[in-house]
Amino acid sequence: MKLFDRLPLQDLLATIRDCEHCADRLPLGPRPVLRASTSARLLIVGQAPGTRVHASGVPWDDPSGDRLRDWLQLDRPAFYDGTRIAIVPMGFCYPGRGKSGDLPPDPECAPRWHGLLLQRMPQLELTLLVGSYAQQYYLDAPGTTLTRRVQDWRDYGPMQFPLPHPSPRNNLWLRRNPWFEGEVIPALRDRVRQMGL
Repeated sequence: MKLFDRLPLQDLLATIRDCEHCADRLPLGPRPVLRASTSARLLIVGQAPGTRVHASGVPWDDPSGDRLRDWLQLDRPAFYDGTRIAIVPMGFCYPGRGKSGDLPPDPECAPRWHGLLLQRMPQLELTLLVGSYAQQYYLDAPGTTLTRRVQDWRDYGPMQFPLPHPSPRNNLWLRRNPWFEGEVIPALRDRVRQMGL
């Protein structure tokens, strides 16, 4: 990807939004959904857009986003303030549907683009790794479960914070793990508040 090494961030984002690398595998066609800025201090790395986000072009514009904003105690204007918060999922386009929900993010997307984006965001103070795909890519914790990674959130600080996916499909996980909302969410909110977001 040396071709893109010297591109300013806005030009890189334009290049990504024009990407058709995996168009033949996308049931709704390519529509990369992400946000990034050189001044961003919080990075949210999720999974991949669902159909609602694909339709709107707005990241986390669905019930999962509502829950994530509640976890962070951020309203929509604060959450979508691109000067402070970057949103860079593991896959930028809707991957399609499988037997038990959306398919995994395309495995070539993050290696192709994430490094180039991160180089252009020098102000990052915290990265939220939302869901198992982001955690498996960014955390050096082979063989550990999502539950264990989230329980051990202190081990990944202060720059990284693993979270379960806020999807309504994870309601059972949340009920089975009350420590998450009792211990982890207050710590997350404190961290976000300390950042002045």
